Amino acid sequence: MKESKKVIYLYTAFQFFYTLLVWVPVFYEYQKLSGVSDLQIFRIQSLYYIVFCFLEIPTGYLADRLGYKKCLIWGAGTLIFANLLPIFAAHYSGFLWHFLLIALSRSFISGASSAYLYEYLQQNQVQHEYAKVEGKARAISLFGKVFCWAIVGFLMKWHLTLPYWITTFNALVSLFFVLKLPEISFQKSTHKSSLQGTLKALKYLGSNFYLLFIIIQGIGIFTLTRLCQVNLYQPILNSKNFTLYSFGWIMSLMTLSEALGSFFPQIFQSFKKNRQAVSFATIAMGLTLFLIPYADKIFTLILLLIFSLASGIAFPIQKQLINDAIQEKTQFRATLLSLESIVDRAVCAWMAALIGSSLQEGKLNDLLTQSGIFSCLGILILSLVFMMTRSHHKSKSLDLSTSLEEGAFS
Repeated sequence: MKESKKVIYLYTAFQFFYTLLVWVPVFYEYQKLSGVSDLQIFRIQSLYYIVFCFLEIPTGYLADRLGYKKCLIWGAGTLIFANLLPIFAAHYSGFLWHFLLIALSRSFISGASSAYLYEYLQQNQVQHEYAKVEGKARAISLFGKVFCWAIVGFLMKWHLTLPYWITTFNALVSLFFVLKLPEISFQKSTHKSSLQGTLKALKYLGSNFYLLFIIIQGIGIFTLTRLCQVNLYQPILNSKNFTLYSFGWIMSLMTLSEALGSFFPQIFQSFKKNRQAVSFATIAMGLTLFLIPYADKIFTLILLLIFSLASGIAFPIQKQLINDAIQEKTQFRATLLSLESIVDRAVCAWMAALIGSSLQEGKLNDLLTQSGIFSCLGILILSLVFMMTRSHHKSKSLDLSTSLEEGAFS
């Protein structure tokens, strides 16, 4: 038990510093000040998601083949160099390579980190605690952002590149903690190439109806979160006449709200099943985006806080559902988790391309309204299809999904 606590502390510390990207609330303004246009900024975002999709499969295969810890090390190391580029190459090409390296870094981490934690807990027979541990690690990392993001506007005014220097230091510290993590035994992939492993993973996914449904369900959460908290965050605040100084503290309040949701996901689960909890959270997020165009400053802030709370609740539950739906002895847990990330990022790439054009044409409010409507209708239709299909589906994966929904977190 003492060893388990130590590993959980190390994992939490790694997540805390790795995800502490201080520049997030101001990167749009930083790039604008560097002479990059709106269309170029969102072209970079779109390319970031596309490249992420192409990198997810080979990095997921490497994690299953060579070990989860190795990929965590490579991810942290890549992030160090990625954050130096905006400092020394503050132009379109520099920002492009900055985000491409972040895509590489996050692709190393996305499947491997979740797989590492779940496999470790499973080997210690406490995998049912995954959502709680992942949720708390996410919450603590978000709490750290509250302070940094609250003062990032002042840091940027003091020294333009300081947010990127601090983030580089955070990445270096995250590398220190991941090096301290122990190696774990896992079902090593026997596939000789990433293509072979991917085809096997896709075949497994096609036979696991419940896992496929959960992955599709997660698209709404991830896309809405990226849309509101990254891609449209600064344009939304600009449209409501918030000042640059307020960008940081508003992001801090949103992060605090999200952290509270991540820290206590079981509160929402107490009156809804896991799958239903994610659906309700997605609908809440969609409704807030729909209402923002009609809100004043104060109401906009309230809506953003509600959005963040729902997002914080949904993420750890969604990750628990996905990991539970993957059978214990599979050789490609990280690859399957990477496939989930690919679907999410592919949709985000498409959305980022739309965002650039919409902002150029001054259609921010239309974009928010349509995103809210489509996300709510999408999750309702998906849930209806799931309920209709479940009664006719006789596969083993469906039996697994029913037991998971009734037994998880009991």
